[in-house]
Amino acid sequence: MDQKGVLAVISGFSGAGKGTLVKGLLNAYPQQYALSISATTRAPRVGEEHGREYFFVSKERFEQMIAGDALIEYASYVGNYYGTPKGYVAEQMGAGKDVILEIEVQGALKVKERFPEALLVFVTPPDAPELEKRLRGRGTETEEAIRSRLKTAAGEAVFMDRYDYILVNGQLNACIQELHSLIQTQHRQARLNRGLIEKMSRGLSGIAQ
Repeated sequence: MDQKGVLAVISGFSGAGKGTLVKGLLNAYPQQYALSISATTRAPRVGEEHGREYFFVSKERFEQMIAGDALIEYASYVGNYYGTPKGYVAEQMGAGKDVILEIEVQGALKVKERFPEALLVFVTPPDAPELEKRLRGRGTETEEAIRSRLKTAAGEAVFMDRYDYILVNGQLNACIQELHSLIQTQHRQARLNRGLIEKMSRGLSGIAQ
């Protein structure tokens, strides 16, 4: 097995089913993938555990992580920090796991700036009416909240062309397999690239001497 994993960043519209998709991928291939766990300064909710849902840290500790460049990306939301610890991701990738990072668009683009080799996948339903249908089908949100989510989605759509792949989530099981295929193709290509780079470096060093 290749000794270094791939960082796959998954984004998508609210209602596109990206959370269900990621959960399905992890359940189908538990030995291949690891879910990136975010750090946050908010208090744990009932049933949440440190190191499972989040790494729960103090504001002081989080700001130390910022200052020490220990985060891949971070943001402040409703008075709390949220961010992706670099060390945890590197540890999982070093063990050969492909790491799944499910974050919003702005965070994903920050990751791509810092780590160009990361694979960015945007999850979308087949069309806009289907997105609205899924949001309404939840039956848990007000009309105002649904309109707000659709407005946010319109803003996110502008950035879809910044992603490496657009993944249409029509049929869940097929979508899980397609996502797995995309990541594994990236995994194999990265391995081949590293091998070729090493081979060329050795060959050229020998010729240049």
